[in-house]
Amino acid sequence: MNSFVKNIIRFSLFILVQVFVLDKIHLHQMVTPYVYFLFIIWLPFRMGRTQQMLLAFALGFAMDSFRHHPGFHTAACVMIAYIRPFLVNLLIPQEGADSNYEEPSFKSLGGILPYMIFIGVLTFIHHGWLFLLEAWQFGNIWYFLIKTILSTMLSLFLIVIAEMLFTRQQKFKTNTV
Repeated sequence: MNSFVKNIIRFSLFILVQVFVLDKIHLHQMVTPYVYFLFIIWLPFRMGRTQQMLLAFALGFAMDSFRHHPGFHTAACVMIAYIRPFLVNLLIPQEGADSNYEEPSFKSLGGILPYMIFIGVLTFIHHGWLFLLEAWQFGNIWYFLIKTILSTMLSLFLIVIAEMLFTRQQKFKTNTV
């Protein structure tokens, strides 16, 4: 399937699942799972930073439109789209590994641990920034930290389930014929 069409389908599905299923889940008014930003995490390695940030803006704006929040999700999505390339460069030590695979996955990042670090850091940054903007202050720092950590853990659990359910065919590309 064409990469453009695949990304349009992913974008739409992540928004619909988040808005109509996951936004209805609130555990003790503290834990809210977010997985829509997985669209940003799964963007191809070769996509430029400007394109990633524009897509992240569109994704966040779509979420804000459904949730009636003034830019909270947009800011969190643009933040992780900006940080994502730096994190990829840190986690892929060998030269050119990101050009051998199309997008981040267990296989392309060299195993479960680097991939879990990758999605864990981005998820924590997304949730922390989002909850900070929602509260607009640190106020009760323990409430903020516990909400961020518990929501990150639930979101990571759902992301791992999504990874297992929707396996993406990643082929190792070489320069040989």
